[in-house]
Amino acid sequence: MDPRNDLEFSRRTVLVAGGATVVVTALPPTPVQAATGANRTFAGNFSLSVNGAQQTVEVDTRTTLLDLLREQLKLTGSKKGCDHGQCGACTVMVNGERINSCLSLAVMHAGDEVTTIEGLGTPERLHPMQAAFVKHDGYQCGYCTPGQICSAVAVLDEIKAGVPSHVTGDLTASPRVTHDEMRERMSGNICRCGAYSNIADAMAEVGGDEA
Repeated sequence: MDPRNDLEFSRRTVLVAGGATVVVTALPPTPVQAATGANRTFAGNFSLSVNGAQQTVEVDTRTTLLDLLREQLKLTGSKKGCDHGQCGACTVMVNGERINSCLSLAVMHAGDEVTTIEGLGTPERLHPMQAAFVKHDGYQCGYCTPGQICSAVAVLDEIKAGVPSHVTGDLTASPRVTHDEMRERMSGNICRCGAYSNIADAMAEVGGDEA
C-alpha cells in the first residue's frame, strides 16, 4: 500500500473529525440540556450588606464583587486598576477584613458585610483616615486613593488585633504602628504617583506613630 495514501487518509480523518466537532458544538441545546441547564451559566440570587444597607442582587456566577459594586450597585469609588489583584485600587473590606474585590466572585459573599470607600465617610463627615489623607496630601491623581484608604483602615485594625506581618520582629508580642509595619502591610497598594510617604504620615497620625 502506498504510504502517501495513509498520510492523505489521516489528513482527511482529522479534517472530518474537526468539522464534526464544530457542527456538534454549534447545535442548539438538546431538551435534556435545556431542562438541566447544561451549557448555561446560572445566576446567583442572594443578599448582602453593603455600607450598612441590605441589598438583594442577582448576578452571573462569573461576576466579581468589584463589578457588582460598580456596575449594578453604582458604587464607583472602588476602582478597577489591573483587574488581576496586583494594584490594590479595588480594595474593600468584607466583614472587617480587606480584600481585592476584583479577585473575589460576588456570589461568595452572600450574607457578608461589605464596606467600600462610600461607606467610610461623607464629604460632610469624613472618616479620620480620609481627613488625614487630605491633611497630608496622601494622593495626587486620586485613582488609587479609595483602595489606599480602605486598606489603611484595615491595616490599623490588623495591628490593633495583633495580627503579625512579615516584618514583625517578635511574634509573641503585639505588633506596633511603625513605619516598617505600615510599609509592609500596605505593599499591595500601588500608588503610581508616588505619594507613599504622605500616605504613611496619614496612617501614623490616625494610628499613633511609634516609630
